[in-house]
Amino acid sequence: MIIRPQPGPQETFLSSPADIVIYGGAAGGGKSYALLLEPLRHINNSDFGAVIFRKNANQIFSTGGLWDTAVKIYVSLKGKPSRSPKPTWRFPSGMKVGFAHLEYEKDLYAWQGSQIAMIAFDELTHFSKSQFFYMLSRNRSTCGVRPYVRATTNPDADSWVAEFIQWWWDPKTGYPIKERSGIIRYMVRLNDVIHWADTPQQLVEQTECDLNDCKSVTFIASSLKDNQILMKNDPGYLANLKALPLVERERLLSGNWKIKPAAGMYFKRSQIGAFLDEVPNDVLRWVRGWDLAATIDSETGKPAATAGVLIGKRKSGRYVIADVVNVRLSAMDVRKTIKNTALMDKAKYRRVKIKLPQDPGQAGKDQAESFIKFLAGFDVMTERESGSKEARAEPMAAQWQAGNFDVVLGPWNEEYLNQLESFPESVFKDMVDGSSSAFNELEKGNTSSPPVPTEVLAKHSYWNGR
Repeated sequence: MIIRPQPGPQETFLSSPADIVIYGGAAGGGKSYALLLEPLRHINNSDFGAVIFRKNANQIFSTGGLWDTAVKIYVSLKGKPSRSPKPTWRFPSGMKVGFAHLEYEKDLYAWQGSQIAMIAFDELTHFSKSQFFYMLSRNRSTCGVRPYVRATTNPDADSWVAEFIQWWWDPKTGYPIKERSGIIRYMVRLNDVIHWADTPQQLVEQTECDLNDCKSVTFIASSLKDNQILMKNDPGYLANLKALPLVERERLLSGNWKIKPAAGMYFKRSQIGAFLDEVPNDVLRWVRGWDLAATIDSETGKPAATAGVLIGKRKSGRYVIADVVNVRLSAMDVRKTIKNTALMDKAKYRRVKIKLPQDPGQAGKDQAESFIKFLAGFDVMTERESGSKEARAEPMAAQWQAGNFDVVLGPWNEEYLNQLESFPESVFKDMVDGSSSAFNELEKGNTSSPPVPTEVLAKHSYWNGR
């Protein structure tokens, strides 16, 4: 069995002499695979050791993740895995590759006194700047190999990584500068300030630092088109990336380091498939998602709204927004409104699932149980929300931007669409949260697959004849 990098950026990554190499900037470029290949150049060095970090342990062992990929590579080279006490691969020479996580800042203490010849970070933007530079101080060894760092990443405009590698991407467009990919520069960190120069001698002249403190750094850009093996084995992956919402599509498909959520990037009324005079009769499943609020908003002096959005999934796979409730009420009246709405939904649409958010902690659990009892006789569920509002809105935004949503005409239309179009910059996001909740619950049911946009079908012969 021959194991080698693919020609192009992956090969450039594995041949770079820089102390710190950051690789990627888009999805599907073969980043994790390259990271696992890197330590194999020292497979016969009994004293060499590498540690590859992920943010949390689940990411190491997730299906198709680092550990699964390592199995495909390392077993053929007589590597022996052990998951306890720490995930590690050992090779006949004694060389080892470990896997670990750094979820919290306190996790750094476990590495005090460590000497690691090769430190690797898979998805560098998931780690804090302090975690990166602390582990850099553990990057030392006596195995005869100059200690070095390797990292993979996807773009994140708000991360410290975007600033760290800014020389390699265009600040006007956010896209990587092709001519600079792989070029080595030098940096030194003094009093928490990073200084850059084209040569170590320039750094010494500029900062009067010790020459040995200078680190060589480069960024190597890659994208899905550089991973021909993945393109061949999974031709539908490109269509999946193209179906992402605008912000994530720019990041993961185009490698844009500048783009960030802004008004109009998630929802536009021009992307609505159709405005309907009446509710269609082919809806297979209904969910009304609620966002609850009964406190005074500190910015406006007004109570944040309680919003309930009714979304249906149709036989064709399209979605329809049939009704939106958006009212500012006291806590006493919120429950009454939800129950009255449930009664009207049941009378008009027969079966409607009610989705309510659950706040963290015991108080949230008690409130959720109270709501379920209060709504006895209805199909109701509560669920703790996780992730940012933007992350929760992305699945719905992808289908919205593909034109797969219809809206029933009603007096609530203007206020609802105004809030969606101003998301995430608007002060109030109640109706967006209610919409995201309903949509994500609909998709759990997998009633039918969302329709594939016509333009995607036309461009990808993989789908032809299916």
